[in-house]
Amino acid sequence: MRNFRLLLLASLLAPTILWGQSIKDIRYVDASQLTLVGKALPTPHLYHRIDTVAFKGFSKSENQQARCSAGLAVVFRTNSPQIDLLPSYKWEYRKDNVTGIAAAGFDLYIRQNNEWIYANSLAPAKRNEAFTLMYGMEPKEKECLLYLPMYSELESLKIGIQPGSSIETIPNPFGQKVVFFGSSFTQGIGASRPGMSYPLQIERNTNLHVCNLGFSGNAKLQSYFAEVIAATEADAFVFDVFSNPDAMQIKERLQAFVDIIVAKHPKTPLIFVQTIQRGNEAFNTLIRARESDKLEIVETLMKEIIRKYPNIYLIGNPLPSPENRDTCTDGTHPSDLGYYFWAKNLEKKIIEILNKNKCL
Repeated sequence: MRNFRLLLLASLLAPTILWGQSIKDIRYVDASQLTLVGKALPTPHLYHRIDTVAFKGFSKSENQQARCSAGLAVVFRTNSPQIDLLPSYKWEYRKDNVTGIAAAGFDLYIRQNNEWIYANSLAPAKRNEAFTLMYGMEPKEKECLLYLPMYSELESLKIGIQPGSSIETIPNPFGQKVVFFGSSFTQGIGASRPGMSYPLQIERNTNLHVCNLGFSGNAKLQSYFAEVIAATEADAFVFDVFSNPDAMQIKERLQAFVDIIVAKHPKTPLIFVQTIQRGNEAFNTLIRARESDKLEIVETLMKEIIRKYPNIYLIGNPLPSPENRDTCTDGTHPSDLGYYFWAKNLEKKIIEILNKNKCL
């Protein structure tokens, strides 16, 4: 009986020993004191992507998405063996096609030999409560890249380290600024965690400073989104704008969308990307016909636009067969593997265009 009690006591103590420093002893630093990357434009609220007071016309859902922190990341240096987080949320997306970690969690990478290596990802078990993201690390300096939730609105974030450890800001580790605007594909719906959207995979693969303006279901070539892009300074823009609208909307809106942006960015590369084949197209003739109509109208219109504007490019389907087979999560959105192929295929062509335009 005595041995059983000792074993029970040991099992109760084990989590405390395993996890290292108790959360109550952790020293917290407000993430606003560190470097935030991934911002296309400044906003009054640090973790919003667009200032919806300065830019008008957004629907209620678009306003909500503009306040999500998709693509934003905090970079810092610390020698702490443990990293804790204390987030405060105003809103969180809860749907079957987004994991809890992708919607409300955090994704940590650590730089090693000039490469960003995955460390861990987690969401708090209870919202607005502190939790341990990473522990058991060597007590030496590490450069950290912490991606913020893909589909939640953060009110604030504090990063915790062990007492006696240091944490400090570092400069933006990325290079040329490339803004991605588009659909739920660009925002990363279907990915398992915040850092696995295809734009952010491209960021880590190429060292480009990526700003993610993905708007799930809402990137339909609206003029007010073109105004946001026109007001943004970048070395290049990448557009996934043929995934959400139907063929008629593309025909009616594309030219005006392009004209607004080119007026402010006559020499900046504007890279348009065809939408991918949906996973559920194989046997659904209605979806296949709808998508075929879109592809056809895009090819026709973009030929004229490219002839008119030398800084505009069109890239074909970045997730062709057989790479789109068995990489779909819900009939529409790719999995991590699908986004991996998407990033690999697209980044080569982006780099070629940037080199051609002497942006690198």
